[in-house]
Amino acid sequence: MSTPADTPPGSRWRDSILDSIADGVFTVDQDWNVTYFNRAAEEITGISRQNALGRKCFEVFKANVCEEGCYLRKSLKTGRPNVHQAAYIIRGDGKRIPISISTSVLYNEDEQIVGGVETFRDLRLVETLHKELKKRYTFHDIVSKNIKMHKLFDILPQIALSDSSVLIQGQSGTGKELFAQAIHDLSGRRQGPLVTVNCSALPDTLLESELFGHVAGAFTDARSDHPGRFARADGGTIFLDEIGDISPALQVRLLRVLQEKTFEPLGSTQTHKVDVRVIVASNKELHKLVKDGTFREDLFYRINVVSLTIPPLRERRGDIPLLVDHFIDHFNQLKGKEISRISHQALAILMKHTFPGNVRELINTIEHAFVLCPGGIILPEHLPDSLLDKSLPAVLSTPQSLQELESEMILAALRRNDFDRTKTSQELGIHKTTLWRKIKKLKIDLG
Repeated sequence: MSTPADTPPGSRWRDSILDSIADGVFTVDQDWNVTYFNRAAEEITGISRQNALGRKCFEVFKANVCEEGCYLRKSLKTGRPNVHQAAYIIRGDGKRIPISISTSVLYNEDEQIVGGVETFRDLRLVETLHKELKKRYTFHDIVSKNIKMHKLFDILPQIALSDSSVLIQGQSGTGKELFAQAIHDLSGRRQGPLVTVNCSALPDTLLESELFGHVAGAFTDARSDHPGRFARADGGTIFLDEIGDISPALQVRLLRVLQEKTFEPLGSTQTHKVDVRVIVASNKELHKLVKDGTFREDLFYRINVVSLTIPPLRERRGDIPLLVDHFIDHFNQLKGKEISRISHQALAILMKHTFPGNVRELINTIEHAFVLCPGGIILPEHLPDSLLDKSLPAVLSTPQSLQELESEMILAALRRNDFDRTKTSQELGIHKTTLWRKIKKLKIDLG
């Protein structure tokens, strides 16, 4: 839109400059009426300058922060600017656009407040690139850029195409059930059921009935026939989680199913044939249980045809930012919120945590933050109190740049691995040469 001829020369200069930049810029008076709207603001919002000028800013933008948490309102109230805050606006055509907002106060020549100014940047391209990056590091809902994890991703399709038993080992909360789901989904049995049983959740007598079923009268309260999980999994896959917790007697029955593909329900003498692939998981080291005599050696070799070991989260800390973004997206959809990201300070706290509960603990941490965070950015105060270690006051009080956070993360990983760059690069999920380049760039002192 051209500038009127009677506009003062200074204003024309200002308009020409502001119309030449890629960021949207608008100003408001103290009644929230739009008093200026540059060309980029028109392009990003899909609203013409004529339709924006004189209207209330919240009528023009319809942003997720307009009703509560308006950054421009905060600037006018405190006199301080807000920089690079995340938000969404609704374009004139109804499309939802991610933007980054910066706000400040406008003063006249007498240093009196006359309104506010807001600049905003279209983040659609950034969001698209972010989604592409997530696709690159996501394999059947398993999110990782760690080298060890990607080696597992590479062999999973071949494992899935076989019909052999699979043993998945790893600490509690590492996501063993996601690997079982991926194997089933990639297999020729994907049209059949995937039936999951947590072997540690039931006492032995109930677990036996749950696995193999029972007939009416087999025990007290058994008033009718009940098909077990093996029968339900016929033609598909059964996933036995925490198999290291089952008793020796039940191990014998399980061995028979694996060897002969047959079983009898409790209280029945009739043999049932079953066509099922068995995937098992354990957070215990089964070979040690075999040595201790608490787990049958013949059963161990039956289930250990193919073995996968899932590394704990503390050995792949480079995955934490990826996983945080993944869980923020997940909980935004689940809880109907619009949390854009986690702050650098809060992420630094997570990067320094050992996560004994692994990925499951991280999920719970982000869900906790969603309860306390009203929207926008997850801050340190939204994290569980147990993570706010008193030994980290600097992290909480002093803003850190991305370079400082990256430097801290790399140095901590180097120390954990006794400054072995090969092991450190594997933990961080980057190549050795990339790690060395970052060490040089960030001027990390290797002592």
